[in-house]
Amino acid sequence: MHYNNLKMQVATDDILNVTLLEPRQKHPTIFDRFDQLEPGESFAILNDHDPKPLYYHLLQERGNIFTWEYLDQGPEWWKVKISKRIPDDQMETLGQFVAKDIRNAQIFKKFGIDFCCGGKLTLEEACREKGLNISEVERELQQADKLPAYRPLPYNDWSLSFLADYIINTHHRYVVKNLPEIRNYAEKVMNVHGSRHPELGPIRHLVEEVYNELMTHTVKEEKVLFPYIKELETTAAGQQPMHAAHFGTVQNPINMMEMEHESVSQALAKIRNLSNNYSLPEDACASYSLLYRMLDEFEEDLILHIHLENNILFPKAVELEKKIL
Repeated sequence: MHYNNLKMQVATDDILNVTLLEPRQKHPTIFDRFDQLEPGESFAILNDHDPKPLYYHLLQERGNIFTWEYLDQGPEWWKVKISKRIPDDQMETLGQFVAKDIRNAQIFKKFGIDFCCGGKLTLEEACREKGLNISEVERELQQADKLPAYRPLPYNDWSLSFLADYIINTHHRYVVKNLPEIRNYAEKVMNVHGSRHPELGPIRHLVEEVYNELMTHTVKEEKVLFPYIKELETTAAGQQPMHAAHFGTVQNPINMMEMEHESVSQALAKIRNLSNNYSLPEDACASYSLLYRMLDEFEEDLILHIHLENNILFPKAVELEKKIL
């Protein structure tokens, strides 16, 4: 069947059913449809699995000029509305808010706004997605400088090499030290209390998912991505020539790392939901209490960990590479 005729058949009423396309035709068809949009216009895609990889591919190829809104999220069908931004609507993203002033993170946490994996959303988009009153959130953000005084670390002012080393020595080491212990306690508590608290089985399974994801994730960053980012910086300073990377541009491994960040964040959000925000039952033992406390602290550390990468290190690396190559 001719490619253009096929496109007409799978797209009706502004909905593109990509399940009717051959795999090699899916992304080109979606990109073509997006490129035909005028600013402010949108269309929806229908798929039989989460099309999140498309989000990162579109971001890489077209930049942050679109919005991504889930209309349905499984288990059988996923429907996503993709809109082309109006040029004058290039407002500050959540990640930029927090990179500029870490105190804004406290406001976003209060309203349940994800500024890490959702850091590319504008404030308006995030509030619309969660059904929040944007004026109320903006008022609180304007008061962020009146929060209890403390001296946040100037992450946004550091060199990329220094920031990468800080992430390794602070957050990666935290993961490597604490995650195996959390994994052991999740197994132990499930074995002892699982018959009376069935949510402990799914929690242990989710902890295992987080363990498997992050233990390889940190290695990939330390062995591949971070050394390349450091090389970008030394090349920009004229200290050494740039070597060709086997993965193409830095955006490619960044896309993968951001997808893994989101996977882990979603798993931890499910654990928090299953545990009713880490509420302990009356028969909880010391190990039960310790498991929930460690999970709570682990999630808190991961929020900052992902913020430093998604909203500061990665965007700066992408921009630096563009200047060099």
